[in-house]
Amino acid sequence: MPVDSRATLSTVAHRAGVSRQTVSNAMNSPEMLRPETLARVQQAIAELGYRPSRAAKALRTGAARAIGLALPPKAETGAGGVGDRFLHAVATAARNRGYRILLLAASSDDDELDQYEEVLAAREIESVLLTGTHHGDPRTAWLSREGVSFVTFGRPWGAQEEGTTHAWVDVDGAAGTDVAVTHLAALGHTRIGFVGWPAGSGVGDDRRAGWLRAVHRLRLAPAEQPSAWVARTDNDVRDARSAAATLIAERSATAVVCVSDTVALGALRAASEHPHTVAVAGFDDTPVAAAVGLTSLAQPLEVAAESAVALLLDERPAGTTPPPTHILLDPDLQVRESTGSRVATA
Repeated sequence: MPVDSRATLSTVAHRAGVSRQTVSNAMNSPEMLRPETLARVQQAIAELGYRPSRAAKALRTGAARAIGLALPPKAETGAGGVGDRFLHAVATAARNRGYRILLLAASSDDDELDQYEEVLAAREIESVLLTGTHHGDPRTAWLSREGVSFVTFGRPWGAQEEGTTHAWVDVDGAAGTDVAVTHLAALGHTRIGFVGWPAGSGVGDDRRAGWLRAVHRLRLAPAEQPSAWVARTDNDVRDARSAAATLIAERSATAVVCVSDTVALGALRAASEHPHTVAVAGFDDTPVAAAVGLTSLAQPLEVAAESAVALLLDERPAGTTPPPTHILLDPDLQVRESTGSRVATA
């Protein structure tokens, strides 16, 4: 059968009715598989004419001075600006070191890995900068197995966090929402709610954790029954408006801390419909936040990009102590009109 140059790990897995990991095991550790499973995978490989990439070999034979970076179909934080700023900062940091960025448009983790496989085999890149890490993320294991140099912008989440050895750079969302609550409490607010994403988002859960830590430390009203002061919403202005309105109406919240600026825009609408002043704080400090006077937490994206590229290229003089490979950066609260300056009344 003629070779299909478009065959990938995913298409082999689909043909054989197994996972990508099983296909990888069939090629690299066949003794791990049952004979019938191994035979099925080998048959799929033969039928599709699949030729696995060998990233490490590609690197040894001289890859281009380029870094691969995949763009998701929709940024998690929404509201615009954050992804663009980070991408520009990464491209600048790479260019200053004689490298370029090869952008890939990925619709899923599997699609992203298939594209890495292609560009690595073609020696179009020599390393990868991953973004959008999440629970159960298969990309880091694949890149490690293939011997590809990579750094993630985003921590490993959940069970993956334990014993992590790959380098990463991230922004401390919990530290940020803690600062926002502290700022609101200093203005006199004691009933401060949190409007977040559905549970299970690493970034979203991290930002909620900072809110929870602060309300307990400051002994605010939500500390007694925190779950009742949390509203969940998709990253959508209309849904966020409804979620925030519930907190304001049912809990008489005088302030809300939001998981993103998109969510905060919905909360601002809910606040504008309430007879009493309600303070609102967002996260990401997007251009929209500045335009509407929204207090928000600014991510140090330029520092994150510089740090990630420096880690990726292992920038340090020979014989010196290696720098930290897990870098957690603090966001900075940008105070604007949405949180006001007057002490809240009960």
